[in-house]
Amino acid sequence: EERELTILLAIDISDSGTFGSSKRSKRERLAELGALLAFSANRNGDKVGLLLFSDQIEQYLPPNKGQKHILRVLREILFHPNQSKKTDLNEGLRFINRVMRRRAVVFLLSDFIISEYNAEEESIEDLFFKELAATRRRHDLVCARIHDPCELNIPNIGIVHMEDSESGHKIYVDTSDPNFREEFQKLTEEHREEFQKRLRRRGVDHFEFSTDSDYVGALQEFFRMREIRRNR
Repeated sequence: EERELTILLAIDISDSGTFGSSKRSKRERLAELGALLAFSANRNGDKVGLLLFSDQIEQYLPPNKGQKHILRVLREILFHPNQSKKTDLNEGLRFINRVMRRRAVVFLLSDFIISEYNAEEESIEDLFFKELAATRRRHDLVCARIHDPCELNIPNIGIVHMEDSESGHKIYVDTSDPNFREEFQKLTEEHREEFQKRLRRRGVDHFEFSTDSDYVGALQEFFRMREIRRNR
């Protein structure tokens, strides 16, 4: 693709990212992916910027070049402590649309867990897709969605006390009930497919990876398919 590019890594660091049923949490895997993208962009001579957000702007480093800048980007990705537990993807997108004047390649890294409560008669998810479409018109937007295997298929481990890491809401769930697990998997898959359809309708490139999978392979496949599509 054309050189030189401006790359912005926009990473969700809310507390939902602290979950992980294997060796790595979702936030750790997002940090690894962000670091890989930063190194790759620097090697290609591209400018790299960083936005860390929760339901507020946590840290912003304007796009720049150089080893010293990249090392600071990596340090913030790996070690910045989030000031808020909650998520507001709209806040991150609004900041990007306000601050990034020139066209950039924006990597939005998140688990995309969006609250379903209403605001001004529109769901938070609907508002998110409106803001997402505005970002897509200005920039080359790529969404990278992280999930944990247990978020798609709850294992049979008996009665479990679950707590929402962002809201603190607690609930007991009987995971030994096969009907519950089947219904949970069905609803999760339906929401996942609908989310992907809404991204495609807006022309937003995206890929998914798991806390227990090879994100490098997923990234390579994504760019391979992206190149094929652009060469048609």
